[in-house]
Amino acid sequence: MASRTDASHRTDPLEELARRFSATRRLSLDLVATLSDADASAQSMPDASPAKWHLAHTTWFFETFVLRDHLPGYRHFDDRYAYLFNSYYEAEGPRHARPHRGLLTRPSLDDVCVWRAHVDTAVQTALPDLPSAAQALVELGIHHEQQHQELLLTDIKHLFAQNPLGPAVWDNAIANEVAQFSAMKWVKGAEGVAAAGHDGAGFAFDCEGPRHDTLLTPHALASRPVTNGEWRQFIDDGGYHTPSLWLSDGWAWVQAEDIQAPAYWREGRTFTLSGWQEIDPAAPVTHVSFFEADAFASWAGARLPTEHEWEAAASALDPDGGQQLDAAGPVQPAPATPDTDLQQMFGSVWEWTGSAYRPYPGFRAAPGAVGEYNGKFMSGQFVLRGGSCATPRGHLRASYRNFFYPHQRWQFTGVRLAKDL
Repeated sequence: MASRTDASHRTDPLEELARRFSATRRLSLDLVATLSDADASAQSMPDASPAKWHLAHTTWFFETFVLRDHLPGYRHFDDRYAYLFNSYYEAEGPRHARPHRGLLTRPSLDDVCVWRAHVDTAVQTALPDLPSAAQALVELGIHHEQQHQELLLTDIKHLFAQNPLGPAVWDNAIANEVAQFSAMKWVKGAEGVAAAGHDGAGFAFDCEGPRHDTLLTPHALASRPVTNGEWRQFIDDGGYHTPSLWLSDGWAWVQAEDIQAPAYWREGRTFTLSGWQEIDPAAPVTHVSFFEADAFASWAGARLPTEHEWEAAASALDPDGGQQLDAAGPVQPAPATPDTDLQQMFGSVWEWTGSAYRPYPGFRAAPGAVGEYNGKFMSGQFVLRGGSCATPRGHLRASYRNFFYPHQRWQFTGVRLAKDL
């Protein structure tokens, strides 16, 4: 018979799912608490979406795939919202064009929040009686919303950076208290046959599997990500003006866009969610593209790690460690603390790998609209690993695969070097 102590530490899975659903939905609202309706409605570029749209789209996800499909008799809060806030699900029909999301001045931010409250109440009320397939979709929806929380932050950062006033989401900047600069060293990686991909325990997105064997050749990883100070050396040495360092597409991008430095750098300062701040030379460089990451690696006499090299190194580390998003507040990568061989593998900055975002052997997309979540994007993009300072804590694992096009850099993207041995 279980002891009283054992029983008190048991967590009912359904209660835990309800708690996490509530906490995730609440954090999204906390992230926009300082924004005006105008702040939350504007769109700074086609790749970004208004903060209001993120709040609405994640609500549409729960209303559509959980309530509409699994709660008999459920009526949509507003039949028009499906057209406005579907993202890319072809199976759900036509949708408002992505580049024009900033034109949606109606519904207002307040209207969207009322809709969110309606859907939240309906999900929480129905959750105990939902079939297991619907409860699994609630789990997926939580992780989906966590992805959008990070996107919301990077999108509002890009928007505010376009404003000559340099507005801040949070006025109080992060205080870096690391007294010792962490010198970079090389850490020998695993070699031989290694298993890669999710092992089936707990949640994972479909693109993280199936688990399969991969061959790792002798290599080493840098102990920490590349810093702002090291990137400044790359700039001062003419890195952005030396075509031999760049891939052909990357050099064409640099020339066409007149790229001279990481995004948001200007005269020794960088734009943050707390406004303009001095560049910290010890902090990880961020907002760099795959093209820039690859050029820097060439300049440094190194290369980018493969995603399997990265995963093998991270598999024994705590994915909830490091600098990640715990609550609404200042978000900016901080310097590494020299306390382990491999520092900042999780959190701080997403790390570009040299691996194309392609399916693992045996991958099959799920049937229906939810099957469009990842598989159809496995073309022309590169894998990033590890999460960032804007990734909600509890969202990451060693097998997690993020992906972006090689020119994109408005996310918290950084660089960890690798080399062959």
